[in-house]
Amino acid sequence: MDTTYTLTVEGMHCGSCPLLINDVLEDLPGVLASETSLKTGTSTVTVNPAECTPEDALTAISELGYTARHQA
Repeated sequence: MDTTYTLTVEGMHCGSCPLLINDVLEDLPGVLASETSLKTGTSTVTVNPAECTPEDALTAISELGYTARHQA
């Protein structure tokens, strides 16, 4: 069963930032879809939980230079 979670992303400053984040997230094994919004400062990620955890997505975003955290 797929799982969807929302991450708060800080440090985005232009329209290219969400595109970059989506590209990186969608390259992770197990990520089925991602939608990142500059306006809301969030990224909604749908994953196969057996292949990708929220921590995997947080690490990928952090490696891009943004600050991200999992919303409970």
